[in-house]
Amino acid sequence: MITVSAVEASNTLIKSSLPSRLVAVFIGATSGIGESSLIHFAKYASLPRIHFVGRSQNAADTITKRLHGVNPEGEYHFIKADVSLLKRVDEVCKQIAEKENISMSYFRARAPQNNNTETVTTENLNLIQALSYYSRMRFIVNLLPFLREGPSLRRVITVLAGTKEGPINPQDAAGQKVAPWNARGHACSVMTLTLEEIATQAPEISFIHDYPGYVKTPIGRTMKGLSGAVMKAYLPWLPLGQRHVFLATSSRYPSKKGKLDGSQNGIPLVKGLEVAVGADGETGSGVYSVGAYGETGDVPCLRVLAQLRQGGIRDKVWQHLQDEFLRITGRTTV
Repeated sequence: MITVSAVEASNTLIKSSLPSRLVAVFIGATSGIGESSLIHFAKYASLPRIHFVGRSQNAADTITKRLHGVNPEGEYHFIKADVSLLKRVDEVCKQIAEKENISMSYFRARAPQNNNTETVTTENLNLIQALSYYSRMRFIVNLLPFLREGPSLRRVITVLAGTKEGPINPQDAAGQKVAPWNARGHACSVMTLTLEEIATQAPEISFIHDYPGYVKTPIGRTMKGLSGAVMKAYLPWLPLGQRHVFLATSSRYPSKKGKLDGSQNGIPLVKGLEVAVGADGETGSGVYSVGAYGETGDVPCLRVLAQLRQGGIRDKVWQHLQDEFLRITGRTTV
């Protein structure tokens, strides 16, 4: 477990250890984890340039005021968009690219919440899958060239269910026929394996797939009975925004290239911390499956991922993603 004190100690070093004018992109940042992470990043960074994407202009206006209050020297740009459609993702990425003459330094993708599991988008993707996987992968590959050219910290964080990896049917990489009780493990493995494939193309970037634990969202606040009471009592003690800023900046999670040459690793390790074990079982390998308290996957988790790689599943997952990108947009990247 990475303690709250270690997280806070690391975050307070951001201004002194990282250059000013870091560029950050937050997807789904007008509530919950995204909002909290956005506010805390602005608090600790020096002269940040932040782009955040969401569906609510009213929420964005309120958040922008908070951002200027926390750090009046930062620049904050909101893009109103429903990113369940990959073509809309491409448009948002182009808007960000047009506004930026410098490279992307940090990218965090989190799908907006939607509880309708039966809805299919006009691009013929299940809405939940579109938001939780296809959309965020499209953001990552579109912005990858900017990230690779970044002069300092280069990192991608995607929030889903890191350390909860499970089996994938080799004949169903898309998860169209997966049983409900296997859905989380399937989705989690697909996410981690895709990040591993992207990392082979960009070893100078580190990738984190994390599980946030219980999240302070409208769903949690409206839960009734004993579960609701436990959630409301427990959630205030989880500094989710703080922890995600830590994930974004600590050298505990270096890129593969950064581990080898000592560059672009982030904030120097504070007392009690060491470089994390990657999803492939190697220390500092550049792709990390991370649990609610900053710890990486245990032996069973790593074993599942190893078996999937050995079975050629990672290649199947990647090919499926490329096929869908091509079908929907006519190209694999912008």
